[in-house]
Amino acid sequence: MLEKIEAQIAALSKSERKVAAQILAAPQEAIHSSIARLARAAEVSEPTVNRFCRRLGARGFPDFKLQLAQSLAKGPGWVSRDVREDDDTASYSHKIFDSALAGLQQVRNQLDLAAVRQAVIALARARKLAFFGLGASAVVAHDAFNKFLRFSLPVVWSEDIVIQRMSCINSHPDDVFVLISHTGRTKNMVELARLAGVNGSTVIAVTSPASPLAEVATLALTLDVPEDTDIYLPMVSRLTQLTVIDVLATGFILERGGAIRENLKRVKEALKESRFDKVVTTENAAQQKN
Repeated sequence: MLEKIEAQIAALSKSERKVAAQILAAPQEAIHSSIARLARAAEVSEPTVNRFCRRLGARGFPDFKLQLAQSLAKGPGWVSRDVREDDDTASYSHKIFDSALAGLQQVRNQLDLAAVRQAVIALARARKLAFFGLGASAVVAHDAFNKFLRFSLPVVWSEDIVIQRMSCINSHPDDVFVLISHTGRTKNMVELARLAGVNGSTVIAVTSPASPLAEVATLALTLDVPEDTDIYLPMVSRLTQLTVIDVLATGFILERGGAIRENLKRVKEALKESRFDKVVTTENAAQQKN
């Protein structure tokens, strides 16, 4: 990214060159800066910073910061591309949060809402739902299972590939399978999509664009997250998957209407028995009174 800035600096406007100079002088500071702070440091307006970012091919300032962080990363292998060996606690903590926020913003801007709508309708009309993933994605699938289990319809989850295969082999046309894989290149997940597809089941893939899983699925919700999980721990990709599951669950509730909300209310009431009562502090009591 720094080389890209240097190569294009002559074509930038006078104000945009001020932004470029500020970033080239202190790239690490720019990664953790707000747009307002960077604009003040460069003595330009915030719209100028946004124009500069778009000129460099970014969708906005958060996306630019994410790309800049990735280009600067010389992270210790197998941890995170944003982290450096000499980072202190504050540095690596801020980097992880900044990367997560930028990644979520990027997926939010790119998410195909028409595909989300199609997925919600398919889920709402399903006879049975199944959520499958492997590795880190199995955790996301289990979170989805936990949410949709409250909605009074058959829901299946397993991280055992044999059980996953049997579920797909025994599927029906009105079943919906949600297969979660960041890379979309896991052979077992692609095979599951094909097995369920043979029986006419709907397969919704939560995965990367142009991946083998996206290509064989009935419907793909593609999340373009620049995180190489072949090398680094799944961080931003996992968070974006969880957020998309929340979107689908919310859409499902709204699509199915009042009966589902009533059932959800009954489940919530039943679960109260398993918890201790909240401890009401003086401060909380005052807030509730106000």
